[in-house]
Amino acid sequence: MHIQNDTEGMQLALAWAARGMYTTAPNPRVGCVIVRDGVVLGAGHTQPAGQAHAEIMALRDAAANGHDVHGATAYVTLEPCNHHGRTPPCSDALVAAGLGRVVAAMTDPNPLVAGQGLAKLQAAGIEVASGVLAAQAHEMNIGFFSRMQRARPWVRMKTAASLDGVTALHNGQSQWITGEQARADGHAWRARACAILTGIGTVKADNPQLNVRAVDTPRQPRRIIVDSKLEIDLEARVLQGGASWIVAAKPDAAKEAALRAAGHDVIMLPNAAGKVDLAALMLELGRREINELHVEAGSKLNGSLICEGCVDELLVYLAPCLIGDGQGMFALPALQQLDQKVRLRFHEMTHMGEDIRVLARFISPEE
Repeated sequence: MHIQNDTEGMQLALAWAARGMYTTAPNPRVGCVIVRDGVVLGAGHTQPAGQAHAEIMALRDAAANGHDVHGATAYVTLEPCNHHGRTPPCSDALVAAGLGRVVAAMTDPNPLVAGQGLAKLQAAGIEVASGVLAAQAHEMNIGFFSRMQRARPWVRMKTAASLDGVTALHNGQSQWITGEQARADGHAWRARACAILTGIGTVKADNPQLNVRAVDTPRQPRRIIVDSKLEIDLEARVLQGGASWIVAAKPDAAKEAALRAAGHDVIMLPNAAGKVDLAALMLELGRREINELHVEAGSKLNGSLICEGCVDELLVYLAPCLIGDGQGMFALPALQQLDQKVRLRFHEMTHMGEDIRVLARFISPEE
């Protein structure tokens, strides 16, 4: 491949970043390619936490291929780090390698970096630039940016429904409203999330596994159950095959002890009404380094999360069918005026087999 300009260089770096889609959390997904005279000398992406970052992998790749990177250009999808975390600063490694130019898609929102990585490179005589394909780079790490800037994860709520907004019959039957391609795509969105959240109502009604099955993934997301009264059955499928977090509001010493003995964590976050404080939960998940949270819950919890301002994006699969009276997507209070409506912006609409996938983002009141 011959790289003709900065845009092409960054496109390739983003393609490398995507290789870490399921593995880098809580670190961002970053790709790096090193180019001289249009020829790619080395490329890499961030490895699992505690292992090498993208820049180090690209430098190692170049060395393994026998290339001298002195004076070359590095394209990196996020500003090189400038602090000692689990690994040493990447900016130091780039300086030591003698690169001539570093192009970053965008600066790092982490306050430990925030422009300092590029400043160090510039101080060492390396030409720097940023802002190339910044929007695409932001989408790649939308959860990491959310956690750095708002101290909470990016929350994506997934639901599948008929064209008249029905997710299940009143008897609970819901398999299957959407087709196989839409269901597999839903699992891909599960796989990229750090955690999947549901409510005790869904656990009781469906006994879901809440794991990734339809796509290959090297790791399963954490499973989180909102269960105010700790009603969960210890044999529930969601508690099998890995540690879950159960978020409650009313203590039950015996149940807590049994859950912890089975390897699960119980998080007590009551609000004044004796329910789980959902806003506080989002901050707790941010503290626990959850970048992207994937919600698959029933209409009641969906509605509560929306009303509490905890949801950033809806991931809705619409099937070309009508069901009539049944269970809805979101239990929201009745409005008195249309100007009270919750406003969203369509971000993306895509055909998924016979179904349509809609990504819609909530518009903040100040927008």
